[in-house]
Amino acid sequence: MEVRMDLARIVISETSQEQIIILRERDGNRQFPIVIGLTEAYAIDRRVKNITTARPLTHELLANVIHELEGELDKIVIHDLRDHTFYAKLVIRRDGRLYEVDARPSDAIALGVAGDTPIYVEESVLRQVSDGPES
Repeated sequence: MEVRMDLARIVISETSQEQIIILRERDGNRQFPIVIGLTEAYAIDRRVKNITTARPLTHELLANVIHELEGELDKIVIHDLRDHTFYAKLVIRRDGRLYEVDARPSDAIALGVAGDTPIYVEESVLRQVSDGPES
């Protein structure tokens, strides 16, 4: 089962290579952090704040490619946690068909936040990492 999550916070520290995003359960109390790189944190922050650049950066480029191929980013799913590494997939809808593309959660979220793409986490992953009581 997939649980709907929201990007609750981005923690950027210029003195560390490890940045944090926090996902929070939309209809509950569970939340958890994901450690990401500085570049990805800045990309997410830029897209949340709708800051544009003169030329498309990687996430804008991918969004443009999906759009030009007449696809739509349907959702982001964090589906696995192995050896302290999260695994995500982009679910892209095109011509009524769904395509799943492997992605790092940070890249998937950076791509999806600008378009308000829903973020889901598999219940099994959420049970492993949540720090709040289940609703």
